[in-house]
Amino acid sequence: MTNFLAERTLPTPDALRPWIADIGFGSVDSESREPFTHVPDTATNLVVRVEEDGRRDTVVVGPRTRALYHASKRPVSCVQVRLGPGTARPLLGVAAVDLVGRVVRLGDLPDASARQLADELRWLEAEDVVSHLAEVLPDRLSAATDRSRRELLRAAVEALSTDADHVPSQVQDLARRLAVSERQLRNLFSEGVGVSPKHYARIGRVRHVLTHAATTSWAQLAAATGYYDQSHMTSDFRTLMGVPPTSFFTGRLPNAQPCQAFSRI
Repeated sequence: MTNFLAERTLPTPDALRPWIADIGFGSVDSESREPFTHVPDTATNLVVRVEEDGRRDTVVVGPRTRALYHASKRPVSCVQVRLGPGTARPLLGVAAVDLVGRVVRLGDLPDASARQLADELRWLEAEDVVSHLAEVLPDRLSAATDRSRRELLRAAVEALSTDADHVPSQVQDLARRLAVSERQLRNLFSEGVGVSPKHYARIGRVRHVLTHAATTSWAQLAAATGYYDQSHMTSDFRTLMGVPPTSFFTGRLPNAQPCQAFSRI
């Protein structure tokens, strides 16, 4: 599979690290007509985009519960700011669950601070976006954030995350360890992440498979990510990615659709 969304990671200023997971710069090649893939993502993203004709816009891309396959007919570049858990409400004025599967203009959100940020970012060059965010966001977010609730969410997210040395916790066990009910944990994720704890863990597992499939066997991946067996991993992958792993990695993808994040909305 060829992905024509060229992306590189930009340094995240220390002042933004409590609220921002990472920052990237991406572009769609004007000569490309092959689809590119947006994999499932639990994060809400702030995207500052610039089209070839200079038209600028800032959009909010909500969490994606399933993969999207897109083709773009116009060149566009963007700075993509991936918000950390619990950042959506204090920054955008809306719960993360209200943004799931959506692409909306930042200036169209009802919160006054979101509209102010849209005005500030509108005419900035790409290289100036990150420095401006580092200057204005820490004070704004500190004032609007419930610190104890955010720390509880971050602890839960870490326990449900997947990496090479850690299998995600079971939701029931995690709730007991954090001294909250499962319902409280679901509400915490709905507000601060946008998806349930169980779906958060599912997306993390599939993203882990995508990252390590080239160097690890299917059976090893299934064991490392906490699946009961390889068939369960394949089923989960098909549900979230739209195709089984063998089809995905050999380029047999679903039909691509226009991408809202890189199109005029």
